Amino acid sequence: MPSIHPNLNDFKITVITGAGFSQPSGIPTFRGSDGLWRNYSPQELATPSAFSQNPSLVWEWYFWRIKLIQEAQPNPAHDILAQLESQGCDIVILTQNVDDLHERAGSRQVLHLHGEIMKTWCVGCGTKNITPPGTSTSLPKCPLCDGLLRPAVVWFGESLDSTILKTSFKRLANTDLLVVAGTSAVVYPVADFPFHAKRLNPSIIILEFNMEKTPISPLTNKTILGPVEETIVSYFQHYGGSLET
Repeated sequence: MPSIHPNLNDFKITVITGAGFSQPSGIPTFRGSDGLWRNYSPQELATPSAFSQNPSLVWEWYFWRIKLIQEAQPNPAHDILAQLESQGCDIVILTQNVDDLHERAGSRQVLHLHGEIMKTWCVGCGTKNITPPGTSTSLPKCPLCDGLLRPAVVWFGESLDSTILKTSFKRLANTDLLVVAGTSAVVYPVADFPFHAKRLNPSIIILEFNMEKTPISPLTNKTILGPVEETIVSYFQHYGGSLET
């Protein structure tokens, strides 16, 4: 890839990424028609009650998703953010995605707002990150207490991790450039992040990269429509030193 314009190193950059960021890598989105699995919607499976009633079904769905992610590769949108970091930019990614494609592309400063599908925690003793879940068809158990492991993700009806939220808000308060990419901007509290950042810093520059306009579009300095794996790459490769052009 061409080198990124050196002036970007003067900015603290925060990027909010959503499902549309990983979809070009072959990861289905929750809200599209590809979000259905065996006639189940995510809202039926990604809940504490669903896991309590039928953990085998829920884990079967997650094993399927894990396999998709393991077989997927980072796309150019992931790569350009990793390149920004490797070339010295102060860039932090706040992702709503539970996959590890940002990290596999080379990004190191990534906060997973909705958890990480490759990690687990025990519903018995509460121990976190015990063992990778793998792709077995058997229910994964805790080696410490033999309790049932669950995916370390935030399910519908659950709150986001307070430490990650606090760190995210602190970063938003110290951001010069906020990039919002591949997210519908309707899931709270993340949907409020751009508005929160603007309240804290009225001079912040906000760029949006999406397939269509969203509720945050009127707030942005620039909204660029199209496939995120093309638009965000093109923007930063051809960036000429003025973020508002």
